[in-house]
Amino acid sequence: MFGQFVKEERLEKGIGLREFCRKLGLDASNWSKVERGVLPPPQNETKLKRIASILGIHADSEKWQTMKDQASVDAGIIPKDLLSDEDVLKALPMFFRTIRSEKPTPEDLDKLIMKIRKEG
Repeated sequence: MFGQFVKEERLEKGIGLREFCRKLGLDASNWSKVERGVLPPPQNETKLKRIASILGIHADSEKWQTMKDQASVDAGIIPKDLLSDEDVLKALPMFFRTIRSEKPTPEDLDKLIMKIRKEG
């Protein structure tokens, strides 16, 4: 998810892999593994902000939030802002049970997320 997202944004902006990695200060072969999902995405917020900056993604945008969330999910981590929301934390067990018992459709998942946010 994260790697594909960054790759698509990078290509959309016309930034080649080597140029992107040079700007980011990373080895292209290692970053390629991140884009392919072989290596986990960075979790350091400073690094994520640097990636966003190179891609022209503003820190207060929906794309920024998507990128951060995908980095967390791909690393198997619940996003920090959700962990700090007590209402969301209370609803997580129901969410986990729902996912374990039956794989929801994207629409079902969206409905569940809205319910979690409203009910807490």
